[in-house]
Amino acid sequence: MMLFEEERKREMAQYVQSKGRALVPELAEQFQVSESTVRRDLRDLEEAKQLRRTHGGAVAIEQDGVEPTFMEKEDRYRAQKEEIARCALSFIEEGDTIFLDSGTTTYYLAKYLKDFQELTVVTNSTMVAEELKQAKHIQLLLTGGALRHETQAMVGPLANRSIGAIRVNKLFLAINGVDSAAGLTTPNLTEAETKRCMIHASKQIILVTDHSKFGQVSFARVADLSEIHHCIVDHGITEQAISDMEAEGIKVTIAGRAS
Repeated sequence: MMLFEEERKREMAQYVQSKGRALVPELAEQFQVSESTVRRDLRDLEEAKQLRRTHGGAVAIEQDGVEPTFMEKEDRYRAQKEEIARCALSFIEEGDTIFLDSGTTTYYLAKYLKDFQELTVVTNSTMVAEELKQAKHIQLLLTGGALRHETQAMVGPLANRSIGAIRVNKLFLAINGVDSAAGLTTPNLTEAETKRCMIHASKQIILVTDHSKFGQVSFARVADLSEIHHCIVDHGITEQAISDMEAEGIKVTIAGRAS
């Protein structure tokens, strides 16, 4: 009996990891056990750091220290990220001062900015800086800071100090995990703090992320969902995730879908 229980827990953890998130009734049906048994299993699995419990279920949790590199992320959902970037372009106006966070979707957005005649771009991304360095009509400001090679982001006290000295109209924020209970999360504590500084320096916070980030929880908390004003995402997002965001007052735009 004990062997069967441990096998069930192992398979339950794998199921949540593969799906990203799962509800208690779903797991009870999947493994043919009672909901009380599922809740007990989820508690044990959370204690073993194999998943994270949420209200009504559980979500996958990224293992600290295994964050994909910038180039690895670029290969994932590339078409969706480019579509999100094209959609985000329509929310930028001549004369805006914007912050581009370090991420693959914001990198694609930078590629579309070169036709602007009057635009100020602040960034902590070396990839964005490289993309815009020859764009003569764009005033480009770099935060400085310590380079995280995994994300090509400038982070830490120097970056935070310079970000704290400015105010921008719009922040285009990248993230690793979006969850209704855990909020916005990312694997690295130092980068999470720099992202929080960006949020505090911005009048409007626009989250640009593909659907795979929803239901994911990483190590370091960045912000509550309620701190985001607008989310631009691809059509792979679930109706439940849309409802969770709209319940927090977030405008949701599906890239490629008519308004």
